[in-house]
Amino acid sequence: MKAVPHATSASRAIPTVVTLLLALMPLLFAVSIRAKAAIPGILMLYGIYLLAFNREARAIYGGARSVATVFALSMLYAAANIAGHHLRWNEFDLPSHILLFLFVAAAFTQPIRIRWFWLALSLTTALLGVVCIYQHHIEGAPRAYGLDGGDWGVIELGMFMLVLALSAVVQLLREGLPRMERIIHGVCAVLGMYGALLTQSRGPLLACVPVFLLVVGLHAMRTKKWRQTLLVLAGAAVIALISMVFVRSEILERFNAIGQEVSTYDANDSRGAVRERLEMWRVASHAFMEHPVTGVGIDQFGKYAQSQVMAGTASDAIAKYQHPHSEYFEAAVAGGVPGLLMLLFVLGTPLVFFGRRVLDPEDGVATAATAGLLTVTMYALCGLTDNVFYRAMPHSLFFFLTLGLAVWISRLQREPAPRDAAAH
Repeated sequence: MKAVPHATSASRAIPTVVTLLLALMPLLFAVSIRAKAAIPGILMLYGIYLLAFNREARAIYGGARSVATVFALSMLYAAANIAGHHLRWNEFDLPSHILLFLFVAAAFTQPIRIRWFWLALSLTTALLGVVCIYQHHIEGAPRAYGLDGGDWGVIELGMFMLVLALSAVVQLLREGLPRMERIIHGVCAVLGMYGALLTQSRGPLLACVPVFLLVVGLHAMRTKKWRQTLLVLAGAAVIALISMVFVRSEILERFNAIGQEVSTYDANDSRGAVRERLEMWRVASHAFMEHPVTGVGIDQFGKYAQSQVMAGTASDAIAKYQHPHSEYFEAAVAGGVPGLLMLLFVLGTPLVFFGRRVLDPEDGVATAATAGLLTVTMYALCGLTDNVFYRAMPHSLFFFLTLGLAVWISRLQREPAPRDAAAH
């Protein structure tokens, strides 16, 4: 009998190298350096190679075809919208990134070291949390702004960090995790959430509460460990109260302003973050009613709003905005009913995909599904009061995580035998 050749050093090293590259991706989304394009480019080429020449990789990827197909259609829809409205093709820059992540996700068909990946996500949110602490408490910045951008990006930064922090909570709750790893994930979750608190981003902070309860509740339902769940909830409440002590006045002032601005909103006097949102949503509703089938085109809300200001039918307070601060209004304005439906499919398809698997008896599947579910839910809730897809950082995180985790789940469900330490 012919001896089976041993795996070469190169072939044994590939899973480690691919894991490290994937692990760096969330951090790369959060920094603004030109060289960061190299790693996504390498992973994209690797994904193309796998899908072209590896039959098993194609079969695994096929298990996530519902999510991948909808995302691909959303990219094609953006191209059709731009062409139909005769817009400049630079408007296609961000939607085109979806193609990158469709190929990058193929790397998750391979036996990567998933525990390293989860640790990297937790360490990324911890690093950003430390940066926010430094910016707020040492530099004196009113709102921490992270490593990519200034005040204009704090809302997206808050959501970005909370998604990663909640993923760390998922790991913290896992069964059989080594004690040191559990401590690392716990500390990272606290640092990430406190850093997000320092951004003072009301939408993401409000959305985090039900999503956190969802994560903890799903864990309790799957493991039946209700006592542990109550301890986690009690610990989270204590940490939240302690955190509020350090930024109490700023946070309470911003949250108290919500009711006051809503009750005093008037189209003739719409100064203030909440009033301006209400005015933008009113104008966006009119744009949708005027163009319910085709919309006004991708990224064209700003021009529409300015025309309304010039006509005297909208407050000049919103003339500076290019987007209506709601992903749902953005989709409706840009593409009418078809555009809104496309957004609902982009959010709804992975929501169903992950939701059907969060109670899977296999821990690796349930963990990945819970992380995917919390990601989509956070984006869906934050999208009510802000645009979550029109900047590269949050746009990239969403498509990277949802596609990657869907493919990883497909791998685990297709090959139950390799669910060993390396797979978990």
